[in-house]
Order: sequence, then structure tokens, then C-alpha cells
Amino acid sequence: MKPDFDTMSIAELRAYFLSHRDDNEAFYKLADRLESRAEDTELYPCPDTPENITIMETAIRKQINKLEEKRKG
Repeated sequence: MKPDFDTMSIAELRAYFLSHRDDNEAFYKLADRLESRAEDTELYPCPDTPENITIMETAIRKQINKLEEKRKG
């Protein structure tokens, strides 16, 4: 009997797939989960121009402020 992949966390699904590498269904479920998680991730340009460096610095400052607020609160 196969586990219910929809109720497994990504870590559990990854561990299952690594021990059952021939299970295509597990592979595709894991790939779908990782892809959907990537859609929620904000992407930034490579910091190779002054404009892109400014964008990256702003993003880093924003993340630092977010973590500091989380630590305080």
C-alpha cells in the first residue's frame, strides 16, 4: 500500500522518494510540490549592473528587517 503523498510534507515525500527511486508517482508529486513552492519565491536579477546591485541590496535589507521584526515580536 502506497502512502498518501498529498498529506506528506516535502521532507517526508523527499525521504520516501529517495528510498523508492523507481516510484514515478512519488517523483512527480515531489516535483509538483517543489515547483509550486518555487512560484511563491521572489526572484531577483543577477547583481551584475549598478541597477541590479541596488535591487539586491534593497531585497537584502528588506529580509534583514523582516527577520529582526520577527525576532523582536
